[in-house]
Amino acid sequence: MKILVVGGSGFVGSHVADALSNSGYSVTIFDNKKSKWLKKNQKMFVGNINNKSQVFRALRQKDYVFNFAAISDIDYAAKNPLQTIQVNIAGTVNILEGCKKYKIKRFVQASSIYVNSVEGGYYKCSKKAAEDYIEEFEKRNHINYTILRFGSLYGPRADKNNGIYKIISSAVSKKKITYYGSNRATRNYIHVEDAAYVCARILKKNFINKHIILMGPKKIQLKEFLKQLSKKLRIKKVLFLNKKQTGHYINAPDTFKPRVGIRYNKIKHKNFLNEVIYLTNQLRKNKKI
Repeated sequence: MKILVVGGSGFVGSHVADALSNSGYSVTIFDNKKSKWLKKNQKMFVGNINNKSQVFRALRQKDYVFNFAAISDIDYAAKNPLQTIQVNIAGTVNILEGCKKYKIKRFVQASSIYVNSVEGGYYKCSKKAAEDYIEEFEKRNHINYTILRFGSLYGPRADKNNGIYKIISSAVSKKKITYYGSNRATRNYIHVEDAAYVCARILKKNFINKHIILMGPKKIQLKEFLKQLSKKLRIKKVLFLNKKQTGHYINAPDTFKPRVGIRYNKIKHKNFLNEVIYLTNQLRKNKKI
């Protein structure tokens, strides 16, 4: 089976591409930059999601498509609403048009638990609109889909916009632990490798036209976690900034149930604190994480 991973050069997309390759699929990555983690058995197509002809060429002779291409930073989306529409909505529709043309068996969309939240700003709006288009394409053109609603991710290859990366980067460079949000915040963190493992297995028939919530099973109280992390790293200073941060949720909005939904809680990386300490030590050693 041949799979196109759109946005496969990024944090989540690259891990999913690897998980799919490890599961025996033939993987092609489509992104606007070459992947730093491209495997020998993976192909690369450099292109733009808003260039319809490039998207169509990449889709030829593919069986399945995963879409991870998006503006995913809430603050950036808040300042760039038009670009967010162009990438997150129009880019998704370009892929859907290609799926219709080439009779793709399944379109898999990376979405967010923000879609049923009052938070998330323009990012939430774009992801919700993209889901609506996907569902309408299924009704009109019988394009099967699976929508993956991700919670808070962490792990190797994360960029500077990732929440946990920001925390450990501050710990390493400034010798203080900083959280850009409320001291009342909670998160259900899931390791990116656990999320990728699930993604490689959702092409089974029972996941057709379903919404899957991908988040960790354990609610993490950020205040308590950062207190434990500071002790482990022997860093005394813990700061909570932007206590009224606009657009970011305090408690996970997954209490809003999707119309059709499955929650996936099976995880391999169970000790969140130890995983974050490991990532911090990797950063300290100047290794790419």
